[in-house]
Amino acid sequence: MEYERFEQVPSRGAQLKERTQQYALLMRLDRPIGILLLLWPTLWALWIAAEGMPRIGVLLVFVLGVVLMRSAGCVINDYADRAIDPHVSRTRERPIASGRVEPNEALKLFAALCVAAFMLVLFMNSLTIMLSFVGVALAAIYPFTKRHTYLPQVFLGAAFGWAVPMAFAAQLGEVPQAAWLIFIATVLWATAYDTIYAMVDRDDDIKIGVKSTAILFGELDRVIIGVIQALLLLTLLVVGVQLKLGGFFYLGLLVATGLAVQQQRLIKNRDRDLCFKAFLDNNWFGMAIFVGLLLEYGI
Repeated sequence: MEYERFEQVPSRGAQLKERTQQYALLMRLDRPIGILLLLWPTLWALWIAAEGMPRIGVLLVFVLGVVLMRSAGCVINDYADRAIDPHVSRTRERPIASGRVEPNEALKLFAALCVAAFMLVLFMNSLTIMLSFVGVALAAIYPFTKRHTYLPQVFLGAAFGWAVPMAFAAQLGEVPQAAWLIFIATVLWATAYDTIYAMVDRDDDIKIGVKSTAILFGELDRVIIGVIQALLLLTLLVVGVQLKLGGFFYLGLLVATGLAVQQQRLIKNRDRDLCFKAFLDNNWFGMAIFVGLLLEYGI
């Protein structure tokens, strides 16, 4: 007896699982370093604004918001780089670059993530809601800056740092001077660590015409990163003095200073793997500052 042969078609469940996996990769949920680098300054701001006792609702909204907006930023970044990523060894297997996710799908996912984040913000006060529009604009603009300016790392810092005034607004209903100092510190920090990250792709970026601070700084990259790190630490020191913080905060700042020195050692010879390790080590930098604040307000 002959049997008619049918092409095996994946079940709806299998198709849904596969799309979910691709969207998770597109949002970089498998690489949480970006979430952590956005989370730490947000927590700095919340702990300072609330003097160590942030409201649970505000804390939950901002932690979830960090995950959603970082994911949205990754999606729109890959959409913006869809013609570039296939030519870069580190990025050619990303979902859009490899053709596993269509550009229109990515735009819909970006919109859905932004809407979800905005729904969370609606639980906050009106000032926080108004500030959130600037945050979305910065997240959407950042990926396109690398085509028109050598300072995309500064725009990334502004996008990441905008969570700081929002956190103060949510907790206090206003944005005091200390919030803007922490915002400046976050911009400086992101500029430093993302320049280190850009050093990994500098050769590929030069070939395909993508701009970055790593290219702009050239042979002075390590020196300028060191200057930025010094300004970052000085800004945080000013925050501590202005808010009359005590020894635990300065201990955290001292640990962070040691980590910044270690990053300079790692990038000394501009080795790609060591530059990437230096970038990853910024998670510990952010954690050191937060632990200092946690102990300062908790003990």
